[in-house]
This record gives sequence, structure tokens and C-alpha cells, in this order.
Amino acid sequence: MKSWADFREHLRTRSPLAGAWSPLRFLGPGMLVAVGFIDPGNWASNVAAGSGFGYQLLWVVTLSTIMLILLQHNAAHLGIVTGLCLAESATAHLPRWISRPALASGVLAAVATAFAEILGGAIALGMLFHLPLKLGACLTALVVGGLLFLNSYGRIEKLIVGFVSLIGLGFLFELMLVHTHWSAALTGWVKPSLPLGSMLIVTSVLGAVVMPHNLFLHSEFIQSRKWNLQGDDAIRHHLRFEFFDTLVSMLVGWAINSAMILLAAATFFQHRVPVVSLEQAEAMLRPIVGPAAAVVFALALLCAGVASSITAGMAGGTIFAGFFGRTYDIHDGHTRAGLLVTLLPALAAVFFIADSFKALLLSQVLLSVQLPITILLQLTLTSSRKVMGSYANAGIEKFLLWTTAVVVIFLNLMLLKSLT
Repeated sequence: MKSWADFREHLRTRSPLAGAWSPLRFLGPGMLVAVGFIDPGNWASNVAAGSGFGYQLLWVVTLSTIMLILLQHNAAHLGIVTGLCLAESATAHLPRWISRPALASGVLAAVATAFAEILGGAIALGMLFHLPLKLGACLTALVVGGLLFLNSYGRIEKLIVGFVSLIGLGFLFELMLVHTHWSAALTGWVKPSLPLGSMLIVTSVLGAVVMPHNLFLHSEFIQSRKWNLQGDDAIRHHLRFEFFDTLVSMLVGWAINSAMILLAAATFFQHRVPVVSLEQAEAMLRPIVGPAAAVVFALALLCAGVASSITAGMAGGTIFAGFFGRTYDIHDGHTRAGLLVTLLPALAAVFFIADSFKALLLSQVLLSVQLPITILLQLTLTSSRKVMGSYANAGIEKFLLWTTAVVVIFLNLMLLKSLT
């Protein structure tokens, strides 16, 4: 097989279980998006949650993943039906005084995301090879830029799926080395609680999971398939199976985020060790769990930093190209400019930070501030019959989406209030 897409097609057409395997044709876009919420910013929030509050905040991952599934499927819905990504659709259907500021804030969110990802990669290189932070950031940005500028979309897709798999396997390995209180974990996943002093961490995890650049990116990945040109029957078919892709991918993200909290709870919280940096977490794993776990932790962080930097760069390129009504195309000058506008400021910002852990948390705050703008932009478009025709949001779907928007906005306001 030459590619992941070839493998899926083989299963669909030649396997005796072809009918059962047919949803595999639609796996890919959701997994590319999933890596965005297992990025270094999430690592910082999840390690803080587990080390500070044990298993009690696992419910935050559950709630945020449910909201994420609704929003990401809705973003993909836009791409399937219209053949336009969120940025293109905003440019085509909204007044410039609305679309321009909204998209500009989206680019800034992509820069903030790329900053966290490049910083995370640099931290991981420091753990593994004792490289200075700034040198590690330059190497991370160089690798990411090379992958984006020199590789096709298909290669990027396979690369990201591979990185997500490695991150998942890394945490599975580490969980096997610790004693997890599964009864407490099961309770934590479904029972909301707000321990004293936890509100900042709760809202940080929520803001880190539901990320604005992912909503732009998912609609771009989907519209690149041009399923809207295949007619209504094909659109309905793809909408159904795209939800399968989103559901599976977001559940993978839920599992990995949960694993981060479980690991921190079973090691640091159990030993009453507060954690205030990712480097400290890696160093403390060595005597508590063993040197192998510390190395796997650093390798998984490096994978997360590189993979999520790629998707952050693609998101920036997508949004910037959308300003001009263009789709993401690495051979197009608008996309290339968008990549540079995203990655170069993100890299430059690393040179001006004094505390990497606080910088990671601040990047999540910036994303939280922008997030309501992207959600309202998306729901305005997907609820419009002018844009979506008969596929516009309606009924229970519309209610759930706008309820999600209200909850996200409310929680982000709580986050801002907690910081004042």
C-alpha cells in the first residue's frame, strides 16, 4: 500500500468485511484535529489538574470533549455542504467589518497556539538532549516549517496520525508502570466537583481542549475533499460517516488527556508533590516511576509539540488564505505567507519569556479570549439557510450547539474573572 488512504480503500473494496470497514475511508481529518488538543498547553493544564487535585477534575475532560465533538462536527458540516472552509465562508458571506476582525483574531489565536507548540517541542528537546530552550525552539520551528513547506497534504496527514499514535502508546506505557485508583477515576470522569482553588485549572483545561484554530482547520480538511460536488445523497452519506471520524478522533483525544491526569494523579498527587513545570514533572518521574517513564514522557511531549505545531501552522495558513477567498494550498503565496505569519512571531515570542510553564498557561488564556469569537462566527454561518440551505442547523442540533456556545463563553468569562 502506498498510503493510509490506499489502505482504507483496500479495506473498503477488497476485504470480505468491506461493509464493516467502510467508515475507515473517512478517518483522517478528525485525527489531524485531535492532535491540537493534546498539545503542550494541554500537558501543562492536565499535569496541574492531576498533581493538584488527583482524579477529581477528570470530569472537565469529559465535558469539554462532548462540547468539542459538537463543535468540530459542525465545522466539518460546513465544509462538506458548502465546499468552503470557515475562513473562506466568512469572507464570502459576511460583511468585511465582521469577517476581517474575526479572521484577524483567528490568526492571532493560531500564533498563540504555535507559540505553545514550539515551546513544548523546545522543552522536550531540553529534557532529552539538554539543549537550551531557544535553540530547541529554533530546531522545532525549522523541522515544522520544512515539513509544511516541502510535504503534500497526504504526507502531513499520515505523519500526524503517526504522532498521535506514538503519544497514545507513550501514555499507555506509563500508565502500566503506576498504580491507578480506577474506582476514583471512574467517579472523577462523571461526577462534577470544584475543589477549593480549582477554578483556574478547570477553565484552563476547558479552554485548552476547545481550541479556536481547530474549528478553522477541521472545515479546511473536510472541504478539501470537495464532497459538496457529489450531490445531496453523497452529502448526507458523508455527513453521517464524518461524524464517525469526529467521534473516534475526539475520543482518542479524550483518552490521552485523561491519561495525562491519571498519570499525574497516580504519581505526583499520591506523593503530595506539587508540579509547576513540565521539566519538573519529567525529573520527578525518574525516582517515582523509573527512568524509562521519564524518557517516554519527554518523547511523547516532543511528538505533541511537533505534530501540534504543524496543525497550528496549517490553521494559520488556512485563515490567512481565507482572507483572500483562497483555500489552503502550499503552492499558493497566500498560504505560504500565512504559515510565515503564524510560525515566525510564535518563534520570536519564545525568546522573550522567563517562565515557560506560565507562558504555556498564558497561551491558553489567549485562546480562551478568542474562542467565543470563532464559535459565534461558525454558528452564525452554519445556522444560516443562505449559506447552508436545507442543511442549516435546526432542532435539537441547533439547541445543543448554541447551548455549548453559551457554556463555553460563560466558562471563559469565569476564567478571565479568576485572573483579575
